[in-house]
Amino acid sequence: MEYSIFIAMSIKIIEFKAKVEDASQYEEILLKSQPRLKGIDKQVDTYFNVASGRLKLREGTIESNLIYYQRGNTAEAKLSNVQIYPHTPNSSLKQLLVSVHGVKVVVSKVRKIYFIENVKFHFDEVDGLGQFIEVEAIDDANAFSINELREQCDYYKVLFNITHDQLISHSYSDLLMKNTKS
Repeated sequence: MEYSIFIAMSIKIIEFKAKVEDASQYEEILLKSQPRLKGIDKQVDTYFNVASGRLKLREGTIESNLIYYQRGNTAEAKLSNVQIYPHTPNSSLKQLLVSVHGVKVVVSKVRKIYFIENVKFHFDEVDGLGQFIEVEAIDDANAFSINELREQCDYYKVLFNITHDQLISHSYSDLLMKNTKS
């Protein structure tokens, strides 16, 4: 039997998420900065019941990760402490997680992913919620201070002319659960 070995990574992310009517106009602004396109990812994020933080299994065409993170629910750029375990997609891991934790909610989206250095940009079309942009200033090598990461996020918030009323404080999972209760 052959095993693949993956190492979980612990990273810091300062991020913001904004609800938008037409993500393509923001993408046009970003393209002027010549970002690197990683691709278009069809993602299904299955969130599991956990005592604290969030645990999700991302199954995508580009990104497939088990992700645990803790983050406050504030509209402004916020710190996430994230642990990521890359995995080869298979049903066994998901079945195990469902058995142990139970499913909280499932989020399906199409995500266009860009990078400029350590900053990651998501242009998302989320089933049942609409269009969003998300900016993540990522530190996976302890190379940036929290203030430097926050400054990167703030720069792109200004560049995109994101207003406070566009900022989203909660995760897609929280928004979907709120919609199903309404």
